[in-house]
Amino acid sequence: MRLFILGFGYSARHFVRRFGGAFSHVAGTVRDPAQRDDLAGIEVHPFSGSDPHRTTVERVSDADVLLISIPPGSAGDPALATFGNVLAAGRRKVVYLSTIGVYGDHGGGWVDESTPPQAALARTQMRIAAEQAWADATGGDAAILRLAGIYGPGRNALATLRAGTARRIVKPGQVFNRIHVDDIASAIMAAVRHRGGGTWNVCDDEPAPPQDVIAYAAQLMGVAPPPEEPFATAKMSAMARSFYASSARVSNAKLRRELGVTLSCPTYRHGLDALWRAGEGR
Repeated sequence: MRLFILGFGYSARHFVRRFGGAFSHVAGTVRDPAQRDDLAGIEVHPFSGSDPHRTTVERVSDADVLLISIPPGSAGDPALATFGNVLAAGRRKVVYLSTIGVYGDHGGGWVDESTPPQAALARTQMRIAAEQAWADATGGDAAILRLAGIYGPGRNALATLRAGTARRIVKPGQVFNRIHVDDIASAIMAAVRHRGGGTWNVCDDEPAPPQDVIAYAAQLMGVAPPPEEPFATAKMSAMARSFYASSARVSNAKLRRELGVTLSCPTYRHGLDALWRAGEGR
């Protein structure tokens, strides 16, 4: 199988590190090829949303699997707008990385894939539109993975505590959903192998208040957690504050049932324990 990745984000890079050997050829796009970081040995193409090089179009056309992690904009999904004609010319597996943010606020209640999206924020409304556009473009065969809050190596509560940037902001009743990047990689590979399309939530088993995660990380490190800050009076950017506008507990039952995914980190405690053992936060 030949894999082409539209947007080498954190999750896509980790997927290649774990499962790249399952593909005969791996290529993808980056905004700036000079910023290759850990992409040595991988064929990369520049792509900023328009006028792709002929070779890029050829690689997309030849791919057996497309993994899309480029976020949509106000004008729609840039990858679909640019490569839509190529997609219409052949059959290939399409995996689109979306967000559980499309569910909106449910006051901490449980939701699953049968829950109608009700996003109030512009960025999540654009995600809903992009999901539908990819489903339409593939005749319903796209695998749409709705990701929870991502954490993993270099991106976790242990790292923010060590950096001195962790905060315990408390909003009564607020819960967030999370997923370790290892489990995202497993979900992507399961979706690649699954026949047909669908929508699956990719999250762990235990939605939890954000302050609890920071407190547990501090316990592992043997340090005092930062003081609690009431959400109502905490100084935050508009973007950071907007994440607290929605509270829902998201079910992963369909992911486990239909794609057969067994989570390596079923709770944030499992994930932080593994990261601590690997040297994070030290």
